[in-house]
Amino acid sequence: MSDSSVSLSTTPAQKQLTPPAVQGQRITIQGVRGAFHEIAARQFFGEVIQVVPALSFPILFEKTADPQQADAAILAIENSIAGSILGNYKLLENSDLVVVGEVYLRIQQNLLALPGTPIDQLREVHSHPMALAQCSEFFKKHPRIRLVESEDTAESAARIVRHRAKHIGAIASTLAAEIYGLTVLEPAIETVPENFTRFLAIQRKKDTTPILYANKASVCFNTGHQPGSLAEILTLLARLGANLTKIQSMPLLGRPWEYRFFADFTAFPDSIDAVIETLKEKTMDLQVLGVYLEGNREW
Repeated sequence: MSDSSVSLSTTPAQKQLTPPAVQGQRITIQGVRGAFHEIAARQFFGEVIQVVPALSFPILFEKTADPQQADAAILAIENSIAGSILGNYKLLENSDLVVVGEVYLRIQQNLLALPGTPIDQLREVHSHPMALAQCSEFFKKHPRIRLVESEDTAESAARIVRHRAKHIGAIASTLAAEIYGLTVLEPAIETVPENFTRFLAIQRKKDTTPILYANKASVCFNTGHQPGSLAEILTLLARLGANLTKIQSMPLLGRPWEYRFFADFTAFPDSIDAVIETLKEKTMDLQVLGVYLEGNREW
């Protein structure tokens, strides 16, 4: 792959800490082969994986919950430009899957077409709505090209090949170009280069084992419905030496103006269990979504 910012290799630490049961096996991704989910899956689980495509996030959870179909999954949870994917928090909370790791991936959008097709012959470019939006400035220089929304970046690339559509381009990864034999007409056409997505590696709870040196936890909880209740929890985390890295609120159905909170925090590996136990005492309905190794954010 030509993306200098994307490495498909697995670090020694990830090789040690990835649960052995899923190493090199069936990994569910949202989308089809060549999607950014596959790049993230390779980065976490290693290049030797069997990709299990899912065209929606609910289907991803269904397939991953079934041991006949998959061993684990990679799940986008937030983007540095678009923010959190709220529906995925609820899917995770209501599933029997837990977080076993995370991947931070730079999203580089590329204009792809059939070999030999120059950009001035393109009449349409297809991709996911978010990808199209992220490349809006580039297409202002090509106003005659019509932008067409699709369900998935990589599927848009695959469709060009299936239909031998010489007048259609796609916005997708360089991995998609490699898999489907397309040419990268223009690399890195996104308007904001600082575009990153955080992915969670998830697995069936009954198949997990404790992860060595785990220093990050994802939890969700309710607080008391009185002033200062959330501030008290945040102060408690700070006093325990935990660093809050993410907090997201979602309304509680049937309870107007009350919220459930999803939070990520890091702590020393030898103290993270104690932090969770203290949170259980100070919150209501605390659910641990995963305890795992913090992902690498160096790029």
